[in-house]
Amino acid sequence: MVESNASTARPVAVVTGASSGIGAASARQLARAGYRVVCAARRVERIEALAAEIDGLAVPCDVTDAEQVAALAEAAGPAVSLLVNNAGGAIGLDPVESADPDDWRSMYETNVIGTLQVTRALLPALEASGAGTVLNIGSTAGRIAYEGGGGYTAAKHGVAVMTETLRLELLGRPVRVCEVAPGMVRTEEFALTRFNGDTERADAVYRGVDEPLTADDVADVVAWVATRPQHVNVDLVVVKPIAQASQHKVHRTS
Repeated sequence: MVESNASTARPVAVVTGASSGIGAASARQLARAGYRVVCAARRVERIEALAAEIDGLAVPCDVTDAEQVAALAEAAGPAVSLLVNNAGGAIGLDPVESADPDDWRSMYETNVIGTLQVTRALLPALEASGAGTVLNIGSTAGRIAYEGGGGYTAAKHGVAVMTETLRLELLGRPVRVCEVAPGMVRTEEFALTRFNGDTERADAVYRGVDEPLTADDVADVVAWVATRPQHVNVDLVVVKPIAQASQHKVHRTS
């Protein structure tokens, strides 16, 4: 459990992309750990239901929109203990030679520029807390390239390098900078979004894989990183299912 300076006060955590998947699961885990969670995402009804469930706060926010990000920072308040930059995602699986630049642009805007904008907006509140943490949700795609993943791997490599750079730049200030990089995670929307709603292609990603990670598996790691003693900076956690040895080597039963 997180520590609080007052018996009735809960430290504030902001989670972007909280409407589903890893974001929603992380919000629930962090609420159980003692945080008051600000649930940020574009789908208002979903985050309102989640906030009601965990006694948090719902704030509609598209992380690529600077005005909405500023409104999120204002709603979060003057002191924020934890920021989980989870909003992002992949689009398509086309090779570089036939890739759609608009898909690449969209992935970069959400994964990289969105993370940048939210981090910039909330850094004053994170520092004001006296014990802040920026936790970026990366990916094994931010460490290893694979065919068809050029746009997504470029974006997630950007998140990884931004995380490392921010840690260097904030040295000596009371803000930790961490990354959780999941491998194969089966959520209700990630692959569907990647393949524009094509359920056959989405299901094929996980076909024959015994127990890919779930959103709860990743959220458990997020909560563990966030609740370490403040002098402990967990730079990077790479978490994969046992069936996945690498991006290219996945055990399938069929």
